[in-house]
Amino acid sequence: MPSRIVRIAATTVAGLALLTACSSGGGAAQPSTPESPSSAPSNASGPKVPAPLPTDALMNDPCSVLTADGATQVGLALPGTKDTNDLAGCSWRSSGNSVNSVGITVVPQNTSGISDIYAQKDAQAYFTPVSIDGYPGVFSAKTDLRPSGNCQLWVGVTDQLAVAATALISVGPNKNDPCSIAQKFANAMITQLKAQA
Repeated sequence: MPSRIVRIAATTVAGLALLTACSSGGGAAQPSTPESPSSAPSNASGPKVPAPLPTDALMNDPCSVLTADGATQVGLALPGTKDTNDLAGCSWRSSGNSVNSVGITVVPQNTSGISDIYAQKDAQAYFTPVSIDGYPGVFSAKTDLRPSGNCQLWVGVTDQLAVAATALISVGPNKNDPCSIAQKFANAMITQLKAQA
């Protein structure tokens, strides 16, 4: 197994441990690095994207995928904070309560896009396909943290690239349904990427 994939897996485990520790305490937590099935070969066929979306912004300036209108629709404050880990990503705080946040992580190591997520379906604690403005998505993670306000949504933006949107809702009414916030965010992101096409 290449050392980069091992590092990604280790980062994911460390991020989940941190997320679990932060969500049970009183401090503000950042969305963790998503659980990525990047170490497994893709042997499942997930749905194809209707048209590839531009990925330059996702890879080089991931915070630019949320416009002011999109932030208002989701209830997030601008600007986002670019992640400093090995993977491209950005996180945004809630405009109503800065403890809550949404983040994205781009995982180019999954070269089969959403199909890599489908390949790991049996290893997931939850797996619910969804359409995001016509693009394939799936709520999926190896550990089910939805009862504590954390939901992970993967969205295929090309057939070779999937993006994870993670909602971390620690307080407020959306804590009981963090997946709806992840889906609102993903819709805003897809709208912005379509505008860049």
